[in-house]
Amino acid sequence: MKIGEELAPLEIAVTRTLIVAGAIASRDYQDVHHDAELAREKGSPDIFMNILTTNGLVGRYVTDRFGPSAVLRKVAIRLGVPNYPGDTMVLSGTVTALGDDGTAEVSVVGANGLGRHVTGTVTISVPEAVA
Repeated sequence: MKIGEELAPLEIAVTRTLIVAGAIASRDYQDVHHDAELAREKGSPDIFMNILTTNGLVGRYVTDRFGPSAVLRKVAIRLGVPNYPGDTMVLSGTVTALGDDGTAEVSVVGANGLGRHVTGTVTISVPEAVA
């Protein structure tokens, strides 16, 4: 692994099931994440993914690349456009820093048909065998 190395992209189908399951798993019962009619009443064209699901998907993306021994140390993300059902989010990442302590910093972007859904930085402890 080296600075500037790009992670293989990951395509994630944004389905109603994924959106609702992520909201339930993170105990986020806001209606905009599971009730299309109420979401529309609040001005959204449909239900949309919550930030906790996005955060989990970003973490999964990075740890899948570095293996089961990798440990997330910090995930700092910012949401952009919503993830609506029927779209696809493509996560991509680039190694931006390597620490002497066995950590790596990865810049992550998740884009869908509307633009950038998420941008952020993930700091991970990397086992020596992967580094």
